[in-house]
Amino acid sequence: MVSGKIKVGVIGLKGLPAFGGAASVGENLIRELKNNFRFTVYAVSSHTNVAGEQDGYYQIVFRSFFIKKMNVFFYYLKAALHALFFSNYDLIHLHHTDGAFILPLLRLKYKVICTSHAQPQIAEKWPRYVKVFFTINEKVALNLSNILTAVSKNLTHIYTQKTRKKVYYIPNGISLQQEVFDEKIPDDKYILFSAGRIIPLKGLHILLEAYRIKDPGIKLKIIGNLGQIPSYEEKIRAEAKKIFNIEFIPLIRGKEKLLNFVKQAELFIFPSYSENMSMMLLETAFTGTPIICSDIPANKAIFSNDEVLFFKTNNAQDLADKIHFALKNKNIMKSKAEKALKKIETDYNWETLSDKYKKLYESLYKI
Repeated sequence: MVSGKIKVGVIGLKGLPAFGGAASVGENLIRELKNNFRFTVYAVSSHTNVAGEQDGYYQIVFRSFFIKKMNVFFYYLKAALHALFFSNYDLIHLHHTDGAFILPLLRLKYKVICTSHAQPQIAEKWPRYVKVFFTINEKVALNLSNILTAVSKNLTHIYTQKTRKKVYYIPNGISLQQEVFDEKIPDDKYILFSAGRIIPLKGLHILLEAYRIKDPGIKLKIIGNLGQIPSYEEKIRAEAKKIFNIEFIPLIRGKEKLLNFVKQAELFIFPSYSENMSMMLLETAFTGTPIICSDIPANKAIFSNDEVLFFKTNNAQDLADKIHFALKNKNIMKSKAEKALKKIETDYNWETLSDKYKKLYESLYKI
């Protein structure tokens, strides 16, 4: 150990500072536990250019692979080989089951805690052979990880049915010290949609259809990377031309800047029809902005009708109706937002959740 701290190699975040998803989970976890553990984060240049000693961790950044579709695969492989031959940790924390193919290598030397953030094989963007690969990886994670955690109750239930191993449910959370820029956005009023990767399951097409069904008379801002699936981008831009007041904003990597947009929105719309536990939903609630979201089980596992306004998943008409209701009943939506914030502060804050990981790290180290 260095300076009496347990050394933890972190694989799967792909790069810090985080701009969403699992990287935000890892970033918050490191921030809370940096005084107890020595973290080394494996990253790739497609996600960050920040290498070396940082606040609470050391980051190793590999060059992106020249074939984009193979970039993440080689990132995992390079990280595993570096950990095996050039490093010496007390344990490894592997984020994402899609990287579990490196577990046979890691287990030659290390004890590994694996955190599942989703089942990537259910995402429609992947071809069949990739889904088969992800399914096999999930089985590897179930069998070879020393400790398995899942960020949602649904994932925990699924894995419990597939293994005799105890599966630890540790939800995502937010830091109560999260900073949000307070810079005035030029538009006085707007509705916001944001996703790191804008793909079909995020439901943006449902929101655009709702706008066409019943124009709420307020600008719609869309933030995120729309280029993930070219055919879907083409569809979205074609639909957007039918809407008078709409603005596309490229992916914002700085979380404080992104949350500034969220904080000043009249409403945040979350129309996703497949999630496990959305960091974006938690962070939006933290800003105090009223939320309209799909009634998928993952969302209802976090919030109740008292805290957000649900609409019927994949139902543009119902979403259109709920948007109009929200704009006409701002006091009701404000009350919901206040209750959602209180839920976040009590149940989903990293100050509390990090202690669960701390105990798992320590127990794994002692094995």
